[in-house]
Amino acid sequence: MLTLGALRGRIEPVVLFAQIASAFFDTGLQMVVKNRCANATDSHFSTPTEDSRQKAMSNFYMTYNMLSKFVPILPAIILAKVGDRGYRKIPIVIPLVGYLISRVVLLLVIVLELPIEAMFGGVVVHGLCGGFCSYWAGVMALVSLSSSEEGRAFQMMRIELVYGVAGLFGSLASGHLFQLYILNFKQGTLLVGLSVALYFACLLYTTFIFYVPRVSLSTQERKETNGFMGGQNSRNILNIILLFASGILYDVAVGGGMEILVTFEMKEPLNWSATQVGYGNAAGFVVFLTSFLGVMVMSRWVSDVTLIIIGMVSFAAGIYFMAFVTATYMFYLARALTLFALIPMPTIRALLSKQVNGSSYGITLISLQLSFKIASLVYTPAYTKVYQATLDWFPGFVFTLSSIITVLATIPVSIVGCRAGREDGYEKIIGD
Repeated sequence: MLTLGALRGRIEPVVLFAQIASAFFDTGLQMVVKNRCANATDSHFSTPTEDSRQKAMSNFYMTYNMLSKFVPILPAIILAKVGDRGYRKIPIVIPLVGYLISRVVLLLVIVLELPIEAMFGGVVVHGLCGGFCSYWAGVMALVSLSSSEEGRAFQMMRIELVYGVAGLFGSLASGHLFQLYILNFKQGTLLVGLSVALYFACLLYTTFIFYVPRVSLSTQERKETNGFMGGQNSRNILNIILLFASGILYDVAVGGGMEILVTFEMKEPLNWSATQVGYGNAAGFVVFLTSFLGVMVMSRWVSDVTLIIIGMVSFAAGIYFMAFVTATYMFYLARALTLFALIPMPTIRALLSKQVNGSSYGITLISLQLSFKIASLVYTPAYTKVYQATLDWFPGFVFTLSSIITVLATIPVSIVGCRAGREDGYEKIIGD
């Protein structure tokens, strides 16, 4: 009974199995898009080239990614407000419904040989249910409410670790599962079918088993000394603006670079198979483990701001090296340089949560996620067009661009660190 009671109050099982399912889906989608775009290009051009296939794939992902980021904006805001009213499960349950439906669509694309454009309908449904931004902000709001200010960055990084380990093992298995056949079903059916089953299990667990203890807002707010309504309102607002600016710039750099990377991996000289795609995705999830260990060790000696800067510099170095990758071993060397790249985002979320009271966690974190979505409406087509324009002379130019933007992202968060240092240097004198 004690074990069951403890399990009911843990969000980790949802994060674990949902991310395994997501890793299966990502590899399945990547391979299906590669095959369909190659077939479509070969049928439309008498002498198809690698560049024409790359442009077809990047155009698909541009539309797909923009839909996934634009559609959830309004639903995510509504779900965040519902969550802040005390219904903390809603911003997690509803997006899981969208995940399940969109994965079913990919399964139908494979089994029934539907046009790959059917995935646009799946991603719209996913977005109308709040998408990843609602799901992840809901998870982080729960973590914020259940942790102290001092340990919040570590607790958020712990959830990121669960997310990363799940993605690691899911990605390692995904390439092999994609190539397995079930009776007369097509390649990829087993992989995507398992993804659908895992999302369904997560939805059942979250709806019927997972229990969120109600937190009294008045009690929670009394624990907060730096809320929006507190006496240091102007200082907090400026810190929030600076943290948002740093987070958005870093998201542009990471998001833009990673969106192009899935297409870059399919290009010569890499031209990966399904197994190699799975291993490559797994390498990205190893960063969750190394970032967690980095926080666990370095947080004893350095501040949250310093941790963020270390993580950003790590990503800037790795993505710059990625621009010159011409062989698979070089890809893994570039990934190795990004070993702390996952530290900045959870730490920025933790710093933001310290600037507001408990009743505003949901709307603050969802605002950060939505700012990423709005920014992506600019950087997704921009990165895609830049990549297509530089395919002939420097395909890795977009990764160099990401490195530059990452360096710029360190400036606002450095200002937050300087401001915190000045404030810590003065002692408040209380009058009679």
